This record gives sequence, structure tokens and C-alpha cells, in this order.
Amino acid sequence: MLEFELKEREFEKIASIVYDHCRLNLRGGKKPLVEARLAKRLRALGMGTYKDYLALVEADEEELGMMITSLTTNHTKFFREPEHFEFLQKSFFPEVLEIGIRTLRIWSAGCSSGEEPYSIAIEMRESLPDIGRMDALVLATDISRKALRQASEGVYTVESVKNVPAALRNKYFSKSSAGGELLEVKPVIKNLVRCRHLNLMDPWPMKKGFNIVFCRNVMIYFDKVTQQGLVGRFQRVIRPGGVLIVGHCESLAGMGQGFRCVSPTIYQKI
Repeated sequence: MLEFELKEREFEKIASIVYDHCRLNLRGGKKPLVEARLAKRLRALGMGTYKDYLALVEADEEELGMMITSLTTNHTKFFREPEHFEFLQKSFFPEVLEIGIRTLRIWSAGCSSGEEPYSIAIEMRESLPDIGRMDALVLATDISRKALRQASEGVYTVESVKNVPAALRNKYFSKSSAGGELLEVKPVIKNLVRCRHLNLMDPWPMKKGFNIVFCRNVMIYFDKVTQQGLVGRFQRVIRPGGVLIVGHCESLAGMGQGFRCVSPTIYQKI
């Protein structure tokens, strides 16, 4: 017998709340995942039923955020999907230098615990020798406040930075004052990144257009209608000639009007 039984009507209520809040689609066989992940919240809160938990979620916005965090897969690592960073290194940043771009904006949408935006910032620092004289910034946003706190701190285990080449690890990380086997992103990189809370379904407060938007392994959690709407919004905030990069399991096929495919998962605004 299950420690906590998630009844069908309770699952439907959770699925509706989550979809209304952030368009995350939990239907289609995801009840076991919801049951397993939210059971941890019930234990942590000392609750005995999902009915009681739902009453808390509906009354407490902070717990709603914790529920969303629990149901969101925050799996990431430094320099994940290396072909995207190769594109930055070999194509995009050389073009920035050639054209003489002085204001550079890159958005990591769904940044999780920060590995992606810091990887981008490291590549930026390595590829643009005069970056100190540029107006350059990586915006890192996520719906999970818990993940954003770690991103803002920029502190990671030695294991989690193993994908960072040794030379870059020595150059851009230092031992954390928190002690133990922890490394912290150095200010020279951290200062290039701004971490902000954002639900992608809410209005976007950003005023300046972006040269590149990374939205990788985020849209797979949305239904087709939500994906199409999100791609349209990205198209409007990306500068002419700018780029949208999605995850290796994602594609703009059938909804990429305004973009041309540069290579699989990399799209340029027309």
C-alpha cells in the first residue's frame, strides 16, 4: 500500500493548477511521477493526505512555487550539449568581433541552478578579448526560486564542474568559503550574469532585445499550443539576425515562422 495515495481527482486538480500557472503539462501518464515527487513534500510538511496538501497550495503562493519546483526536472550540467558552445566559439562570437557589436545580450531561459548561464559567460569571456569594454550581459531566469538561489550563489561541488576543462576550471573557479569540496564561480564570470525569477507564461519585463536566447529542454514540458506561443514571443524579443537555441530533443518544425534552421536545434531570426 502506498504511503500517500494520490486519487485521480486530486491528480487532475494538481495538473490543472500547474497548467494554469505555468502551462506545464502533467497529463499523459505522469501521475506516478507527480505522486512520487510530491510525497516528499508531504513528508517534509508532516501532512497525511494530498487533499490537505492541495488546500495548502491553494492558500500559500510560496508552497505553490515549491510544488512547481518539485515537479520540474532541474537536470543540468556545465557545457551541456557541447555543440551549442562550439557554435558560440566558432560562429557567433567571431561574428560579434567582425561586426563590432558593442552591446551583447544573451538570455538563458530556464537556467535552473546556473550551470548554463555560467558556461555561456565563460565562453563569452574566452572568446571576446575586449569584453571589459562592452555592454555584455547574460540574463538567467527560472521559475524555481530554489534553483535561482543556487544560481545566484554560484557554488558547486567538484563533481558538478567535472565537464569544465581543467584550464577553465582553474581560471574561473576558486575554493568556496563555505568549505568542503565546493568551488565558487569567480566574480569575473559571476558579474556577467544576472539571475531573475520569471515564469515564462507571465509578461516579460525585459526592454532590450537579445542577440541569443537559450531555451533548452524547456519546451518539451509544454503542449503544442504553448510551444507555438512561446516561440512567437521569442521571435519578437530576438534582434534581427539573432539566434534561438533549443534542446537536442526539441525542434521548431511547424512553428518556426520567422526563423531559419542554421543547424539542428539552432535557429536564426530572419
